[in-house]
Amino acid sequence: MSALDPKITDTRPAIRQLDEAAINRIAAGEVVERPASAVKELVENALDAQARRVDIAYADGGKTLIRVADDGHGIAGADLPLALSRHATSKIDGSDLLNIHTFGFRGEALPSLGAVGRLTITSRVPGADAAEISVAGGLPKPMRPAALNAGTVVELRDLFFATPARLKFLRSDRAEAQAIADVVRRLAMAEPFVAFTLRDLSGGGEGRLIFRADAENGDLFDALHGRLSRILGSDFAENALRIDTQREGLHLTGYAALPTYSRGSSVAQYLFVNGRPVRDKMLYGALRAAYMDFLSRDRHPVAALFIDCDPQLVDVNVHPAKAEVRFRDPGLARGLIVSGLRHALAEAGHRASTTVAGATLGAMRPEPAGTARVYQMDRPSPGALRAAHQAQAPGFAETAHVFSARVEADLQGAEKTTSDHPLGAARAQVHENYIIAQTATGMVIVDQHAAHERLIYERLKRQMAENGVASQALLIPEIVELPQSDAAQLLEMADDLARLGLVIEAFGGGAVAVRETPAILGPVNVGAMLADILDELADMGDSRNVRARIEAVLSRVACHGSVRSGRRMQADEMNALLREMEATPHSGQCNHGRPTYVELKLSDIERLFGRT
Repeated sequence: MSALDPKITDTRPAIRQLDEAAINRIAAGEVVERPASAVKELVENALDAQARRVDIAYADGGKTLIRVADDGHGIAGADLPLALSRHATSKIDGSDLLNIHTFGFRGEALPSLGAVGRLTITSRVPGADAAEISVAGGLPKPMRPAALNAGTVVELRDLFFATPARLKFLRSDRAEAQAIADVVRRLAMAEPFVAFTLRDLSGGGEGRLIFRADAENGDLFDALHGRLSRILGSDFAENALRIDTQREGLHLTGYAALPTYSRGSSVAQYLFVNGRPVRDKMLYGALRAAYMDFLSRDRHPVAALFIDCDPQLVDVNVHPAKAEVRFRDPGLARGLIVSGLRHALAEAGHRASTTVAGATLGAMRPEPAGTARVYQMDRPSPGALRAAHQAQAPGFAETAHVFSARVEADLQGAEKTTSDHPLGAARAQVHENYIIAQTATGMVIVDQHAAHERLIYERLKRQMAENGVASQALLIPEIVELPQSDAAQLLEMADDLARLGLVIEAFGGGAVAVRETPAILGPVNVGAMLADILDELADMGDSRNVRARIEAVLSRVACHGSVRSGRRMQADEMNALLREMEATPHSGQCNHGRPTYVELKLSDIERLFGRT
């Protein structure tokens, strides 16, 4: 066996001290994974230098050139050689690794980049001459005078030329360029008062402008709103809710989109801790949990959220890339995100995304010339044919109520003038499913089934919160065998589960006895439910599995108990539905995340008919 295993030899290996170049190349493997990692480190250095403008350029996806220029306070010429030494930094003194107020602090980025590429730093501090220093593959060159107005310019050429094996793991130029753009956009979100430009210099010349964000003005929320509008688009800015809440030393700010403005993937979710962009699984899980009751599984929320706190409450020294953080109280951070977002969504009331109206207007186009296509819904049913014949017969006015499109001039005593209510006054019911309401500035089309389904669902949830969840005692308690660590996790949250109707207790060793289950769920597979709860605990540090199952049942009850499509509604019923929608949180979307109404402005409608 020893002959087959290369780790087993007859000689004893000697312990040796690695040289500085090898140490820097090893460190570079952790700090600089790809060109985007180098851009991140250099831009963060510029921001730590209090730059008000940062210009980034790259060529060939950052493989052959990365240049970052800033107008910060610069590096003194005498300090340039020290800046290329490992663990040399001006950002901390080493006495307290938890009191971090800057992006960088480890002193690894510049020596790591110089170990795997050709690095040149040109810098000037106020009142002194500019200086330049270069290092290639870990071998420094003498410092020399240079020409520069102010700030610092860092140029990195031929990344990974000293470690050719790393080049094989890089993706295409286009993929690497996209990663660089994503890094710059995230940092631009974190610093709305700083101007950013990003250029692709591939092919030479002035290159192509990829991204530009001028410095924003105003207070923090106005500046952030303007920056997010530039990066995520005006549609997001129009449909984003302002988030501003705090709890026990944690302050959550930012913007989160309405549920009806969602994406098919999670690419538009941005999280920051003390201004640092992070990709933290726990925080993403909290964001997903906050929208769980408003979006279907295949839709994802859009948000840019910032958590600010005392640096002592969070550890950013988890990984050299600093993309992960560790909170002293993870449950507090998670709960702040969930409660803050849910409160903002509740305050949004019946509001739905404006993009829904845009899509509706986009669908309203003249039919193409030529023979019109016949759709399934256009093939008349026997009932429709009978209604058409009646419409052609004398006495049509007396029988008009049988038609799908029903307009009543006086609405049986309802409001005769345009309502001042946000959702207006009902004017008609179309196809026995859509309510047409007139507002002061346009019209609203309401899906009566989807809207009523949400109203009943919110009513059931409110009743559950007030009266608790009824539990059903099992005739014979079910014993579930689990690893002791898993059993301990479940027993720690036994009180929370009991409030949801799931009563468990220890049964010795790793066994758990389930004595009661939520009555509304009916017969359940207790073992599978506990396994799902444990999976959620491992994934997000918390579990909403039982509540999610209960709310799924309430959703089904609401669906079956709501006004069905095809039911004729009287004018007072339609107006009552509109008023209840205005008073009910989350009524802008149904239980599955689809919009319950579409609002069309009169100016947009007139534009469709060429009246502007």
